[in-house]
Amino acid sequence: MRLAVHLSYSGAKLAIDLAKVKEVERLGYDSIWTAEAYGSDAVVPAAWIAAHTERLHVGTAIMQIPGRTPAMSAMTAMTLDALSGGRFRMGLGVSGPQVVEGWHGQPFGKPLKKTREYVEVVRAILRREKPLEFRGEYYQIPYAGADATGLGKPLKSILHGRADLPIYLAAIGPKNVALAAEIAEGWIPVFFSVKRTKMFREWLGEGFRRAGKAPGAAFDVMPSVAVAVGDDVDACRASVKARLALYVGGMGARGKNFYNELAQRYGYEAAAKSIQDLYLGGRKAEAEAAVPDALVDEVALCGPRERIREHLAEWKTSGVTTLMVGGDATAIRTMAELVL
Repeated sequence: MRLAVHLSYSGAKLAIDLAKVKEVERLGYDSIWTAEAYGSDAVVPAAWIAAHTERLHVGTAIMQIPGRTPAMSAMTAMTLDALSGGRFRMGLGVSGPQVVEGWHGQPFGKPLKKTREYVEVVRAILRREKPLEFRGEYYQIPYAGADATGLGKPLKSILHGRADLPIYLAAIGPKNVALAAEIAEGWIPVFFSVKRTKMFREWLGEGFRRAGKAPGAAFDVMPSVAVAVGDDVDACRASVKARLALYVGGMGARGKNFYNELAQRYGYEAAAKSIQDLYLGGRKAEAEAAVPDALVDEVALCGPRERIREHLAEWKTSGVTTLMVGGDATAIRTMAELVL
């Protein structure tokens, strides 16, 4: 099992801890991944990190599909990959309707169809087999709408990119996970539970079958996992509960929250409802307190070093190929010592 690091969204101010980044590289981590929501973007930090490292692979977890045309994402990926010496990995995701429509001003639409078309266009650009032409429900290239000039011309990238540049998809629902297995080289789940590997294998298996991929084909399962190291298990869990409450309770609208649905799939139906009711009611501290300890222990690694070592045994046999650590310098060093 490889290790990666996930750098979360910025706060009100953006700063990249280059000492931490260089420590990640020195410790032997495989890759480091940036994020974006509706503040700092994922691409500029990735370029900054790539410029200050030599071996570490750099990825986006994730570039939001509604924020960029497929051609723009392909151009960005080829450019970063070329300047980093082939160290870039392209992580994509649709985000949720609150961000898609409320921030990017784009229709949420059909995320599965949109993602499939998007990846198909990106791959066609990377392959450079012919000038780009695509006719889909969401993307028409060259554009041929009622307001088109008629001057659009099929083009082929001037830059010769890496045709096999790896694409990762962020997904948590059964159909989205199957799509990742079908059309991508890797899958980035959040709140991945090692207790539910049978369920995830079924979802992935459906995608592999559709693509005609043999069992055991190369595919990177890379969950983002919070790691909190400390003697007080409850205190370590508390930081994870805050994030779970935000996502399960407030990341989306009532009746349209993918993370809430995931918690329900894990068997925490009552807790998921309670967390959402409390969070949307403005009672955030109570929402955090309502997050079950058992849910935290399914999706995160918390507590003293030896407790984390014990829980890691299950992660190592779960089918996870890269564990993407979210945590402080202590967590990053501890995981390197326990895994690498």
